Amino acid sequence: MTQPRTYLITGAASGIGAAIATKLARARQNVMLADINAEGASALAATLGTRASAVALDIRDPAAWERAFDATVARFGDFDVLINNAGLVRTGLAKNVAIADHQLTMDTNLMGPVTGMVGAFKRFEKQGAGHLVTVCSMTSFLPFPGVAIYGASKHALRAFHHGMAIEERHSGVDFTIVHPTATETPMLDQEAADPDAVMCFVAPSVSAETVADTVIKAIKRKAIEVCMPQAGSGTVKALGVDPKKLRAYADHLEAMGKDGLAKRQSSAA
Repeated sequence: MTQPRTYLITGAASGIGAAIATKLARARQNVMLADINAEGASALAATLGTRASAVALDIRDPAAWERAFDATVARFGDFDVLINNAGLVRTGLAKNVAIADHQLTMDTNLMGPVTGMVGAFKRFEKQGAGHLVTVCSMTSFLPFPGVAIYGASKHALRAFHHGMAIEERHSGVDFTIVHPTATETPMLDQEAADPDAVMCFVAPSVSAETVADTVIKAIKRKAIEVCMPQAGSGTVKALGVDPKKLRAYADHLEAMGKDGLAKRQSSAA
């Protein structure tokens, strides 16, 4: 029988993180649910059986990361995979978003995962194996108005992930990054409430469970990078590196986003 692996999953109290944790626990893997919402993570872990546990983690705090790593090893005896999933969004036109919220987004969406990756890598390097998994975003390729700083944080996160992966290509540690499309989570609800973020609805949304399935499959096959959906991702990438075309299409994309949001609202009614 294959030995279960131990996963530390951030942002695991809800959304994509919760879906990943649930699927892994049901597959008889060891899962440590980490979240700044410690009560929510503990409540979910309690429903997942003996292979699940929870720990409080503010990913902006290096000391909290070390406590989470230690708690994972103390609970399960090992630590094999870090899934960096936690993040936040502050919507609005860039000029109207408080500088403190721009900074919070970068601290959470970039420096939080960076701190976790560096800390986990040092442990994985000592044990000779491990897997660093980043749940990023298709906005790492295509900037959207209304969530400009969110896209900036994801652009930077993708660059850091691949930069570190190349540096450590001979280390024996695996690196995987997954870019979900719009996903039905509380974050998407937040974006839906702000008309400035309407372009977030250009593409149809998917469920958190769909993203969780994609992440787990990517881990199993040690994929380097996975985009969602795979069909059409080339178009997104090409548009993202052509700012002239992106500006020319902006009004059209905004109209598509309004239509997509209206369809989402209609289906929820």
